[in-house]
Amino acid sequence: MPRQSLESLLESLNTSEHPGLVPLLGAVVDWLRPDGAETTEDVVERIQQLHDAQKGRSQKGEQPAAPDLRKHLQTSMAEARHLSLYTEIGLFSRRGFVRELGQRFYERINPRPRDPENLRDVLSQVFNRPGDTVWVTQVPDDAWILLLDALVDLDDTNGPALTRAREQVLYSLEMLSLWVAAEELEPELLRLDPDIAERNSPFVALERELSAYVRYYAQWLEDPKQDAHDDEHARVLLQQCMDQVDRFHKRAVTHGSSMSLTHLLERLDQTLTRISDLLDILKRDDNTCQRCAGARLFREMVVQNARQRSLRALWQDNIKLVSRSITEQSGETGEHYITQNRREYLQMLGSGAGAGLIIAFMALIKIQLMQMGLSPGVETFWVSLNYGLGFVLIHILHFTVATKQPAMTAARLSAAIEAGEKGAANQAQIARLLIQVGRSQFVAVLGNVSLALPVALLVGWASLAWLNQPVMDEAQMHYHLLELRPLAGLAIFHAAIAGVWLFVAGLIAGYFDNRSAYLQLGARLRDNPLLARVTPMGLRHRIADYLDKNYGALMGNFLFGVLLGVTGFIGLLLGLPLDIRHVAFASANLGYVASIEAMQSATFLMYFLFVLVIGAVNLWVSFALAMYVALRSRGVRLGDLRQLMRAYGRELRKDPQGFLLPPRHTPEDSQPKD
Repeated sequence: MPRQSLESLLESLNTSEHPGLVPLLGAVVDWLRPDGAETTEDVVERIQQLHDAQKGRSQKGEQPAAPDLRKHLQTSMAEARHLSLYTEIGLFSRRGFVRELGQRFYERINPRPRDPENLRDVLSQVFNRPGDTVWVTQVPDDAWILLLDALVDLDDTNGPALTRAREQVLYSLEMLSLWVAAEELEPELLRLDPDIAERNSPFVALERELSAYVRYYAQWLEDPKQDAHDDEHARVLLQQCMDQVDRFHKRAVTHGSSMSLTHLLERLDQTLTRISDLLDILKRDDNTCQRCAGARLFREMVVQNARQRSLRALWQDNIKLVSRSITEQSGETGEHYITQNRREYLQMLGSGAGAGLIIAFMALIKIQLMQMGLSPGVETFWVSLNYGLGFVLIHILHFTVATKQPAMTAARLSAAIEAGEKGAANQAQIARLLIQVGRSQFVAVLGNVSLALPVALLVGWASLAWLNQPVMDEAQMHYHLLELRPLAGLAIFHAAIAGVWLFVAGLIAGYFDNRSAYLQLGARLRDNPLLARVTPMGLRHRIADYLDKNYGALMGNFLFGVLLGVTGFIGLLLGLPLDIRHVAFASANLGYVASIEAMQSATFLMYFLFVLVIGAVNLWVSFALAMYVALRSRGVRLGDLRQLMRAYGRELRKDPQGFLLPPRHTPEDSQPKD
């Protein structure tokens, strides 16, 4: 359908009878909305034409075709209700996830009647196309200010539309400040900081200041000769509230978080930001600030109003909250998996070697279990137990499984990227951290493989020499060689599955660490009446302290082993070729095969290369998934990858050995001096 001309549009709206706010704005937006072949510049050009026509300055020099358009809009806007527009859109619901999901689903199948005088409902009816959020965000602020000026005349500050808008913004500001003050009594916040109930917190002080600000602002509107009550003190208190929310976030890492707490803190962040936006709109003697703030808020309203009707957006928001509450713990743990100097590097090598020693025997136990002729279910149970208890033993002995690192280090890296967006880090710092992460993972893999493979060889040779019996039969030997082949044995696919389980294990560890802190597990165990009857106080305290610090790691390691063990059984039930390949176990299996089969050097090197490929897939899949979740949970992006790669290259050129070996000097010494 061809787009009508501006004259035709204005003529159609030039009616003596009031058509209503939705038809008026709907017709204007339909005329502005770009079709598939148009760009943002076309929309801006039409806004300029409408502005010129309404101002009586069209290129033809003609008077506006329909001066009643403004009159109708002024009348409608003077009666419109704004409150839900400012206090609901873009702010997390207080109903919680389950009730909000049910409400949105019911709205889908049986929508409520729309109120033509409620601006939130007007917005949802006017911007009702799926692509509206895209072009609305692309149109610059100046263009939206021109459109608003064309429709309601921004120069007429005492006009009915702007007068009503100011009244509603003031009322919304007061309501939002009351909500912020009420949040102080939430048990979750009192748990994090009990002192806020015993002092004049910034939340209560902000409510009092904003209440006074609204009262004096209303008096100033009635009598502009009165002294103005500026918003400087309110903004100071607003910043103090934001600082307090940041402290809550930090305390949640050590005191434990929950879905409801993360939801509450995000809602507080959103509410405080909205208060700041409304203060900008009310800024006296600064029309530029008022108009720019209005344009920004308008764009946000269109986008967030569309998201608040979407089931998918609700799910994404809540997954983000869950991810953040879990990955906060992983971000703290990730510090221990990044080596920065020679001492830490050698410690990681030794820690990886210790894990390789244990994994060699875990692989041997699995080989023996598979030769016992057990039923698939029973075999899966014992294999899962072997993996789970083996990984728990590795953790208890302070050893490191190399592929467990990415899930932890990704959260640490995403925290650095988030800091970079806030100005506390830069691409060079992130590149240095990437090098440290890669180097740490390399040395841990080296430690795992350097002991798993030779120990397997020695055990295999010892079995032949002392027991005159190979550790596996010929069929198993061929099976283990086949499973190392990247394509024929589906090793790459199976290594990717192991990478997914590694990522999941990191989330599991973060979840249980968070639960331990949230439930105060250590304190509970120290005072547990049942344990007090059967264990001495010193032993009970040592157990409580250990579990308090290691609960997440123990559960993550055990369940990771279970996931590895049940994958093949799940594939059997589904009739799919599902299995796992892990670099340390693959190297041990190669060692056991080489102890029986007289392999040529070239053949052995080829299979060893296959083992390294499996390790690379393990690392990159788990790292990519963990990085994606960690970034999404913080709402940050990697940014310009080319710029990051250039920074990475510069760091490597400065210290080529740093790719695999840590520098001789400390990281502090490498920082530029002022």
